[in-house]
Amino acid sequence: MTEPSDASSDAEPPTPGDERPVAANAAGTVAVAPPDPGRSRLGSAAAALPRSATGRATLAGVVVSVLLILAIVLGSRLLRDFDSALLPYAVATVFLAFGVAYRYTVWVSAPGAKRLFKQGWRSLFSKENFRRTPTALPKMIATYLGFQKFLGARSHARWAAHQLIFWGCILAALITFPLTWGWFTFTSSTGAGPGYEMRLWGVKILGFDSLNFIGWLMFHGLDVAAVLVIPGASYFLWRRMKDRGAVTGQRFGYDLVPLIALIVISVTGLLLTFSSIFLHGGGYEFLAVLHMVAVVFTLIYIPFGKFFHIIQRPAAVGMQLFKYTGRQEDEVFTCRRCGEPIDTAPYVENLRGTMRDLRLDFDEWAEYCPRCKRVLRGSAYLSHVKKGFK
Repeated sequence: MTEPSDASSDAEPPTPGDERPVAANAAGTVAVAPPDPGRSRLGSAAAALPRSATGRATLAGVVVSVLLILAIVLGSRLLRDFDSALLPYAVATVFLAFGVAYRYTVWVSAPGAKRLFKQGWRSLFSKENFRRTPTALPKMIATYLGFQKFLGARSHARWAAHQLIFWGCILAALITFPLTWGWFTFTSSTGAGPGYEMRLWGVKILGFDSLNFIGWLMFHGLDVAAVLVIPGASYFLWRRMKDRGAVTGQRFGYDLVPLIALIVISVTGLLLTFSSIFLHGGGYEFLAVLHMVAVVFTLIYIPFGKFFHIIQRPAAVGMQLFKYTGRQEDEVFTCRRCGEPIDTAPYVENLRGTMRDLRLDFDEWAEYCPRCKRVLRGSAYLSHVKKGFK
């Protein structure tokens, strides 16, 4: 038996996980290719990324916040159109961006939400879905996201109140955010008025007379939004005080604070207009500070309270589209026991996959309708707990 050569004894054996090419020559010597600098850098960068959900969420929040700050600086033409009096609002929107990105990343990191998120957005951007049902996406956006027809099945009054809050908040956001960031500016085109110009990123997009109806809407759009929000929020606040079912399960910080904040913002905004028109500015400074505090608090509260469902709703549209396309293909899954339809086959399989991801050992129960689940649980109770009980 011969001793191995020095070359073979000095050769560096491949380490576990090393993806460099390995080859053996005729003498049995193992040769390992030199490491690829590019691959090493990519591996180091991947290893440097946070692996925990909290770490990824923090990184996402920082990135989104930095991008928003850059958008504010560039959109306001290097802060030339930025109003320093609106700085607290702008800072609050940066915190809002961080909170939304953080909470959204944590939300989609959960096994159930991750699977629904992927399936929903895959259906949303599917070319096959656009080809087969081109009107499905606009219909879902209009009925599920815009007019929320599913709320009408619960109560027409709740649907109407929700619509008032929804469209009032949408109108307020479309006006407030661009103005706060310095993207929109209103400048007088004739010195003292009444002609004004609305500019977007420094480019004139509209000229109007402040004395006509269009001009009035331009300057009082936030008042219109407040008039919409106040009755809607008041109805839900009244319901939270009177309805026994709502009172039983409500939480002050989660259910009542958002409604109170909306009412305070709307009322103080209307009082600012009232002060400037009828009181010649009396109490305006106090009302402005109160209004600013309410708005800043609400913007920071959005990602961590009940208002976060506003951010989640678009993903739910994708999930509804996922179920809708399954129905169009007649992929309806029927109950294993009674044969009644449960839902679309892809949705049931997605539910079973989520239960397996959560390591729940009863994912087969997703194949039964609610009535049969109750019957089977009752039979199991009689068989194993109350044996012989009639």
